[in-house]
Amino acid sequence: MARADGDGALAARWPQVLLSPLADVLGRRRLVFVGGKGGVGKTTIAAALAVAAADTGRRCLLVSTDPAHSLGDIFGAPVDDAPTALADRLAGVEIDPEREAERHIATVTHRLKELVHPRMYDAVDRQLDLARFAPGTIEAALVERMADLMAAAGRDVDLVIFDTAPTGHTLRLLSLPEIMAAWTDGLLRHRERSSALASVLGRFGGAGGDELSLIDTPRDHPPNRRSEHLHELLLARRRKLGRARELLLDREATAFVLVLNPDKLSILEGRKTLETLERAGVPVAAAVVNRVLPAASGPSDDSFLSARRRQEEVYLQEIERLFAGVPRHVVPLLPEDVHGLDGLRRFGRALV
Repeated sequence: MARADGDGALAARWPQVLLSPLADVLGRRRLVFVGGKGGVGKTTIAAALAVAAADTGRRCLLVSTDPAHSLGDIFGAPVDDAPTALADRLAGVEIDPEREAERHIATVTHRLKELVHPRMYDAVDRQLDLARFAPGTIEAALVERMADLMAAAGRDVDLVIFDTAPTGHTLRLLSLPEIMAAWTDGLLRHRERSSALASVLGRFGGAGGDELSLIDTPRDHPPNRRSEHLHELLLARRRKLGRARELLLDREATAFVLVLNPDKLSILEGRKTLETLERAGVPVAAAVVNRVLPAASGPSDDSFLSARRRQEEVYLQEIERLFAGVPRHVVPLLPEDVHGLDGLRRFGRALV
């Protein structure tokens, strides 16, 4: 989309803006992540893309992982932690990070209490109360929920669009599946060594575990006992996170849409994000250059706007140079805010 009707300079320099790469993204991918620096318009872009996808007949789920949720505000309807209908074939979810962490801790607590002696229940509660405030707890809970929602793509819905948190948070979320999978693999290896040692001790008459045994008693467990149950829980978690990692790196299934404004900080952070995603192998399918000033209306144009346009032209050239390998789509600064289903539908048509 060019800056304004008749503005041939931008269209000549960036001919690809007339054929939006976002149409291809919405038509072929199952997972789309929309990210960038805070305040660049990610939520508006993500919501408009979701409406556009639903209007083409695809069943779409729009998910916000940003703690500063605004999906409900932009649609003018309440959006909950569970899928909430927003339009035909479109539902929205606002993940509450703190609620997700509480749910995560409660699940872990329940599973641990299935594996330990009742006398250890108080110790389990104390430790997990502390874990609630440990660094990474909220991110771990979020990535598990995201993995569950990613698994729905192609099964319960045709497309899942994530309106992600500001860039730094997004990159941590994208790296966590690999980190958590490695951690789970370590636990599994530890479990195997512990089981082997317990078996050896049992053959040599080692004493059985007492009420302080957290997981194992030093003897062989028959099938379906707590050791096997723990092993299955870890394996299930490992499979889920591994699948999420595979999907993130699948260029046929997943796309990252980077949103930036023509300003210095947005460009710098966008470039760092692009480099990090490329190193990680996460496919970046498009960059949306949002809120570009319209062309001058005439020679009497305001001097302030003229100065801003000159500055913006420098930034647009910088974007062209720094993001040369990424298909780009230019979106003009609109005279009014985009909100409500009708406004998002019009904006979505302009995007694709």
